[in-house]
Amino acid sequence: MKSRLYLLVALSLVMTLVLAACGTPTPAPTTGTGTESGGTASGGTESGGTAGEPAVAGEPPSTPTGTLIVALPLEPNSVNPPNGADRMAGNVINQIFESLLAIDNSTGAVIPALATEWTVAEDGSVYSFKLREGVTFHDGSAFNAQDVVATFEAGADPANAYAGSYDGVVVEVVDDYNVNIMPPTPDVTFLRTMAETPIISDEQFAAEGNAGIESNPIGTGPFKFVEWNKGDRLVLEANPDYWDEGKPYLAEVIFRPIPESSTRLAAIQTGEVHIVNRLNSDEAASLDGVSGVQVVTYPADRVYYITFNNLTTGVGLPTEDKAVRQAMNYAVDRQAIVDGLFNGNARLSTGFVTPSNLGFDDTLEPYPYDPETAKQLLADAGYADGFSIGMSCPVGAYTNFEDVCQAIANYLGEVGITLDGGEIEFLESGVYWDREAAKELPPLFGDSWSASVGEALPRLNGALDGFDASYSAWSDPEIDALLDQIAQEFDTDARAELYKELQAYMYDN
Repeated sequence: MKSRLYLLVALSLVMTLVLAACGTPTPAPTTGTGTESGGTASGGTESGGTAGEPAVAGEPPSTPTGTLIVALPLEPNSVNPPNGADRMAGNVINQIFESLLAIDNSTGAVIPALATEWTVAEDGSVYSFKLREGVTFHDGSAFNAQDVVATFEAGADPANAYAGSYDGVVVEVVDDYNVNIMPPTPDVTFLRTMAETPIISDEQFAAEGNAGIESNPIGTGPFKFVEWNKGDRLVLEANPDYWDEGKPYLAEVIFRPIPESSTRLAAIQTGEVHIVNRLNSDEAASLDGVSGVQVVTYPADRVYYITFNNLTTGVGLPTEDKAVRQAMNYAVDRQAIVDGLFNGNARLSTGFVTPSNLGFDDTLEPYPYDPETAKQLLADAGYADGFSIGMSCPVGAYTNFEDVCQAIANYLGEVGITLDGGEIEFLESGVYWDREAAKELPPLFGDSWSASVGEALPRLNGALDGFDASYSAWSDPEIDALLDQIAQEFDTDARAELYKELQAYMYDN
């Protein structure tokens, strides 16, 4: 049975922001759909939700005022919701668009957004939503049930990064403000998925298709798209007709891609930008005590991992042997990576189910660093002299990720596993994710997932669901069966046990 080496570390990321910007104080924009970091208080955001709060205390202004400038480590790959493949895209998309539901960032509860009420069939087969009336898109067209239909039709386009999340979902229009949504199979996380499914305009999609949304996104959110000069800035302005009275607070939000961390650090200190994120621990420490800058840390439910491609490029290679995969786990000193690169802002993990997730198994211990055992396992598998394999990782996608990948490659080299061409293939993240979705990456590659629904199922599906998932390159019938059972088990205790069964299987294999 095939399985996978999958985990390196889970991280707590570091965010920074300026509490008092130069000129007119600018309170936080209204919240969109929070995912990884969430919250509107002094934290900034990595994912969606809110752009942050470089603000002074007090009552919000009666009309939007001020400009917030957010430095991004990467250019967003897209502003079309089903094609937004990175957190930089999410930062922007969740200001322009809204979903039927949202997540309360303080409690984690599902709350109304474009839907005001909802019911779920006992067997999880039908989700009925009453839509909010009186909402308009940025072009003045009215929001109604046809926009929900268009959202799933547009999202299912195979060209989209997350087409699989939309494919097979049926939307039944009851009337202009009531819809029934039926997932292809019962799914315990579907309600929370509806909090991460931005609604597009049916009128725009009918007239312009996905290409039109990509060039001029029209949503119902608190901010309207103005312009995107790639490599320089992406500008949003307050939506004067926003349905949530009194919001947004800001007149303008500007996202600036600044790939060089040293440049971002300088920009936050001079007031050129108000928020920077994805700092490593050394960079964050360098800002401690800097006047006008506050460093905020929070635990992030994010897992870094190295995976195998057994769908395409890895077929027939040594990594299909369980003993080889176990050897690779023993070969890497993950604690040294955590200590050397993250200064306490990361922890070892035993799988994709993290301590904050339902069904976490605290009886499993991370593989110890034992290069001699690794060499013996390789010898027993017929690779006493090691072997060579291709490896790729994205650039600029995650904090310290390139360094993590390089450290792993170095440790593997010490037990005789070398890299094709003598080095890791580092790719710009947009190119990387396109190749990942096309199953074209080398046999060994790195990535990272967060899980914003309180459970690990979306992360597990995304990384392990074979050809059915955009960013998976692994297929295992045993894992597939367990994932299906988890998705359809609405009893929380029983679902927790299934998560533990899956963790044990993956850990052993």
